[in-house]
Amino acid sequence: MFDLEIDAGIARLTLERGPVNAIGARWLDEFHRVLDVLGAREDWRLLHLRSAQKVFCAEADLAEMRACFASAEGVEAMVATAAGMQRLFARLEALPQMTLVELGGAALGGGLELALACDLRIAACEARLGLPEARLGLVPGAGGTQRLTRIAGPAMAARLILTGEVLDGAAALGAGLVQWAVPRAQLAERAAAIAAQLAALPGAALRACKSCIAAAGDPERNGYAEELAQSRRLYLNETTRRRVAAFLAGEPS
Repeated sequence: MFDLEIDAGIARLTLERGPVNAIGARWLDEFHRVLDVLGAREDWRLLHLRSAQKVFCAEADLAEMRACFASAEGVEAMVATAAGMQRLFARLEALPQMTLVELGGAALGGGLELALACDLRIAACEARLGLPEARLGLVPGAGGTQRLTRIAGPAMAARLILTGEVLDGAAALGAGLVQWAVPRAQLAERAAAIAAQLAALPGAALRACKSCIAAAGDPERNGYAEELAQSRRLYLNETTRRRVAAFLAGEPS
């Protein structure tokens, strides 16, 4: 279902469940195991998510959905699946390391909810992104209503969620869903370049910046105080001190 490679500070996780990387119970368990493996290692600074399929990641596993609807406990089973997706995506979002997702094909429903849990998103202009659950009489229940509202704002979230509209990658860039959109032929190369650029930066600084950004959206945290606390820690960091000293000495970065 997944292929994990770690090289030069980049953990590349490729989704390999054909044909559309449908999300099911085993898929969720395997993804958690991958995060367990990464949590035990310190040789990576960026998680780069991508797909080996034409589709990035589709909706929930249809076979499992049919079985749930056919059972007496179907409603609770479906809610439990959504809760499991929420837990996984929250764990992904909470990683101290940076996360980059490469969207070469469709990312609909749970697939887009997965992408929204990442820090950075790059899409092919030809990709299709959306949360079409309302068309089925449902809500995007794996965090979609919450993260899309935070990322794109309430007006755009209302437009996309209430109408079930699907955007291509270029339109998703304009709507604020992704940070980059490039032709599909250039996607892999551009995503790899972004990943390499980020992995070359000091990990402690990236973690501190990510924490401060998260504080900006949390009313329980004082983001300004966190900026100062993180700055104090970084000023004592050996890598930071070496880089700042080189900068002050006029050395090229």
